[in-house]
Amino acid sequence: RLMSLHETGRLAFYGRLAHLADRRAFLRHLSPVRKKRWVVYAKPPFAGPETVLSYLSRYTHRVAISNSRILHFDQTGVTFRYKDYRRGGADRQQIMTLTADEFIRRFLLHVLPKGFHRIRHYGLLAGATRKAHLERARELLGVAPPAASDARAEPDDIRPSCPCCGGRMVVIETFLRQRQARAPPTPALLSGIQAS
Repeated sequence: RLMSLHETGRLAFYGRLAHLADRRAFLRHLSPVRKKRWVVYAKPPFAGPETVLSYLSRYTHRVAISNSRILHFDQTGVTFRYKDYRRGGADRQQIMTLTADEFIRRFLLHVLPKGFHRIRHYGLLAGATRKAHLERARELLGVAPPAASDARAEPDDIRPSCPCCGGRMVVIETFLRQRQARAPPTPALLSGIQAS
């Protein structure tokens, strides 16, 4: 696919990579990658999948540095706490002061470019095609589908839907009727004219 994009002129090269616009140079550049075996080695986690999920969940919605780690900031710089993993024990917690420019530069290294997401919502387990992909993967691997649960299906949600967003409305309080509902006001009352 890279070669087809290159041949149609849809790949652009600038600066030090400008020479890759030549077809032969591009082929030479790709040759080591073509010889490489792209096989992913993955083994089961030692402590089970729950530990992996726990580990990953700590990183999905975090910012680069929390407010509690910033100790002080003024015109001279930003002082914050960090962990030095090369040290052990009480020496692991260290304090660093950086100029404001350097602190912002390092912080922005953790900001994703436009169009990138921290959590993947696409691929084999994408929401819209997850069921079909998992069935196909089970078929290819010769794995039996999971047993259907014996639990009865939940009844349909009887709560009314919101006219604005379509979500389900939540009943907070129900008022009992104390008297008959009154009729709407007459047009004469609305205009301020008293009826006799």
